[in-house]
Amino acid sequence: MKQATALAALALAAGAAAQQSAYGQCGGINWTGATSCVSGYTCVYSNDYYSQCVPGTAATTTKTTTTKTTTTSKTTTTSTKTSTTKTSTTKTTATSSTKTTTKATTTSAATTTPIGGGGGSGGCTVTAYASISSAVKSCTLITLSNISAPPSSTIDLQKLQTSATVVFAGLTTFGVTANNDFDPIVVSGNGILITGAAGHTIDGGGPNYWDGQGSNGGGAKPDHFFVVKKTTNARITNLNIKNWPVHCFSMTGNEGLTVSGLNLDNSAGDAPNSKSSGKAAAHNSDGFDISSSDYVTLSNINVHNQDDCVAVTSGTHITVTGLYCYGGHGLSIGSIGGKSNNTVDTVLFENSQVVNSENACRIKTNSGTTGTVKNVTYKGITMSGITDYGIDVQQDYLNGGPTGSPTNGVTISGVSFIDVTGTVSSSAYNYYILCGSGSCSGFTFSGTSITGGKTSCNYGSCP
Repeated sequence: MKQATALAALALAAGAAAQQSAYGQCGGINWTGATSCVSGYTCVYSNDYYSQCVPGTAATTTKTTTTKTTTTSKTTTTSTKTSTTKTSTTKTTATSSTKTTTKATTTSAATTTPIGGGGGSGGCTVTAYASISSAVKSCTLITLSNISAPPSSTIDLQKLQTSATVVFAGLTTFGVTANNDFDPIVVSGNGILITGAAGHTIDGGGPNYWDGQGSNGGGAKPDHFFVVKKTTNARITNLNIKNWPVHCFSMTGNEGLTVSGLNLDNSAGDAPNSKSSGKAAAHNSDGFDISSSDYVTLSNINVHNQDDCVAVTSGTHITVTGLYCYGGHGLSIGSIGGKSNNTVDTVLFENSQVVNSENACRIKTNSGTTGTVKNVTYKGITMSGITDYGIDVQQDYLNGGPTGSPTNGVTISGVSFIDVTGTVSSSAYNYYILCGSGSCSGFTFSGTSITGGKTSCNYGSCP
C-alpha cells in the first residue's frame, strides 16, 4: 500500500501542468519536464544539469542591497543598475530563450526573520545555529543563511512540518567534532524539499579529519555527513557540498525520494597530507549510500570522491541516471549479506559516466552470508581511465575485501549490461565475474564493449 501511494504521488508529479512548482527543477541536460515556473518564481540556471524555480525577486534583508538586472530578448536589451551600498549584493541575469542565472548574498542582523511565502505558518530566515529548532517548529519555509554549527551540534531537520522547504544559503560550516557517531546534518519528513540558494556551499571541514584511513581507523571523525532517513515523497535538489569527512549521504528507510542537481566535490581529498602516509587524504568518501529504501531516484549529479560514487546495499526500485562519477569506485551494488536487510530488487543505472576511477560497474556480496540481488540493469554507461575493473561481479568479500573464494549464499539474477562501453588500463580487467556455485543466473550483455585490459569470468562467457 505504501509503495502504491508513493507511485501515485510520483505519477501525479510527473503529469503536472506546464509550470513547475516552487523550488522544482525546470531545466538541465536530459530534463524533459516543465521549463517555466509558477507565478512569482523564475527558472534559474545552476549548472549544465540543473535549473531551478526560485523566487523572482530578492528576499528582504535588514541591510541595504545593490541590485543589477539585465534582461535580453530577441529584439531588445535593457539594463538597470541601482547602487546604494556595498554591504550586500544581488545579481540576476535572465535570458528569455535559454537560461537564467542568479547570484545572491544577503545577511540579516536578526537571528530569525520572517520572509513570507511559506504558506501556513510562513517562512523564516535563520542566521544563528541556536534558532534552527524554533524555525523547524514554526515555519514551513526556512532559509538557513551562513550557518556556523558549533562542535557536536547537528543541523537537526528531523521534525520538519509536512511539505516544508529548507533552503541552504551562503556558507554552511561545522565545528570540529572528533566522533565517529556524530552526524552533522540529519533530515526526515513527509513531502519536504531540501534545496540550495544560488552561490551557496555546504563545507564539511574534511581537512580537519582526513588521515588516509577514513572509517577504517586513524582519528575519530563523523562517519556519515548528511543523513536522510524515514522520508516519504521528499526532494533534495541543487546542493553544493564539499570536503565531507567520510561518507557523504547516508539514505535509509526512505520511500519516494528524489535527489537531483547536486554537486559533491571532495577533490581536495585527492592529495596526500601529513597524516595519510602518501595516500589520498580522504578515504571511504562514498557519495551516496542507499539502504532499506524504495522508489529512490538520483539524477543529474556530479560526484568527485575517493570511494563508491553510489552504493546500494538494500532496497527496491532505485534509479540512478545522468551521474558523472570521478575518482572513486564507480556505480555499485553491495556489499550484500550479513545485514538486517539483504535484498536488492530492481535497480537501474543509466546514462552515466565513470571517469578515472577504480571500477565502473560493480556488484559485490559478502562471503558466507545470505541475500538476494535481482533485476539490476546497467545501461548507457561510459567509462575511461578505469584502473581495476570495468564490469565486476564478486561473491567473495570478507571483512571488506575479496578472498578469491566465492560462496553462494547470496543469489544474483537478472543482471543486464546494455550499451556499457569504454576503456580500462592494461593491468585492469575489462570483465571480472567470480560467482559461487549456481548462485548467478540470467546475466545478459547487449551492445557492451570494454577494451584495454584482460578478462576473467567463471560464469558463462563475457563479451
